[in-house]
Amino acid sequence: MSFSRGRTILTAALAALAVAVVGGLMTDLGPWYQGLEKPSWQPPGIWFGPVWTMLYALTAMAAALAWWSSDSYQSRMNVLIWFLFNAVLNVTWSLLFFRFQRPDWALSEWFLFWFSIVIMIWICWKRNRTAAMLLIPYLAWVTFAGILNAEIVKLNGPFG
Repeated sequence: MSFSRGRTILTAALAALAVAVVGGLMTDLGPWYQGLEKPSWQPPGIWFGPVWTMLYALTAMAAALAWWSSDSYQSRMNVLIWFLFNAVLNVTWSLLFFRFQRPDWALSEWFLFWFSIVIMIWICWKRNRTAAMLLIPYLAWVTFAGILNAEIVKLNGPFG
């Protein structure tokens, strides 16, 4: 592996770790969250950490593959911008849901968050199909999270 490829992997991994840490800091599972009524089909809380860890790793790999497969500076910047935009939306969802205690706002933001993943898949598909496929579990989990978010809003709203 060349130095450049190693640096790309390290950068993508550190970026994914930063998103995970900031998102984790926004996630407060204290009394407010524990007091919410949740659907019976919600996965056990212990699943969320390992699932998100795997998704962040897959996203970092997808970003690195898409970066390497880009044939121009503009193409690389397009990859970077969309992955950064998605990271901001990822953290913002946690901020809205857990810190602001507004699952209704988080659900509204979720649509943009979800759409940003679809765009990332499309951008990656044009550059490297393996990179695009690595993002499918992320899209699936965020789709499920949106359905769960909607159900929590339905069971507990109105908020604010």
